[in-house]
Amino acid sequence: MLESAMTTRRSLLLRLFKSAAIVLVSWLALSWLMVLVLRFVPPWTSAVMMERRVSALVHGQHGFEIHQHWVPWKEVSPYVPLAMVAGEDQKFPFHHGFDVDAIQDAIDAADEGKRLRGASTISQQTAKNLFLWNGRSFIRKGLEAYFTVLIEMTWPKQRILEVYMNIAELGDGIYGVGAASDAYFGMPPARLGPAQAARLAAVLPNPRRFHADHPSAYVQGRANWIQQQMNQLGGPGYLQGKR
Repeated sequence: MLESAMTTRRSLLLRLFKSAAIVLVSWLALSWLMVLVLRFVPPWTSAVMMERRVSALVHGQHGFEIHQHWVPWKEVSPYVPLAMVAGEDQKFPFHHGFDVDAIQDAIDAADEGKRLRGASTISQQTAKNLFLWNGRSFIRKGLEAYFTVLIEMTWPKQRILEVYMNIAELGDGIYGVGAASDAYFGMPPARLGPAQAARLAAVLPNPRRFHADHPSAYVQGRANWIQQQMNQLGGPGYLQGKR
């Protein structure tokens, strides 16, 4: 009888293991399929936008609206992606999703007791904004790394930037360069100049606090620095060929 019970237990564990393996493989396949589809199809929303909608409902912000519309790469001024790279991730054309030097610098700063610094690349931010939620848990960071690898393996660099500048939060309820260009400058994103593009990129660290249309001294100073970096990188040509 003891042997029969052990056999039954092993059989149950084996079935559980097989079921877990099927669920895991199915999830991996589905997540990669989503990333593959989004290489060609514009995302109609993002996880961060959905989270913002839910938060507004929970906090009774019934008049809150999300403003976002997709703008293809060719209809956006080349200064916009350049400004975002200059301000957020200057190694973007060359890394494979992770800036190892920035991560090490952040770890060293934390070890010295300094304020924790972000080291996320544009690829990581795209993965987080598109598929995940805000937060700093190890589970979320692990999923962010997973989706970052999938995106870097499946999308060309230009597609990563195209999605990022269309879903990045650029104001309270304003997502993407299309909505931001309309709201702040009253013009299509194709007409944005380097100074306007730099001001959009300057609000990215805290878009609900900073404003591209009425920049504070800090935002304007950051925009000036970004514009200098854009020039030092060589202008829009810095991103040419990085497909």
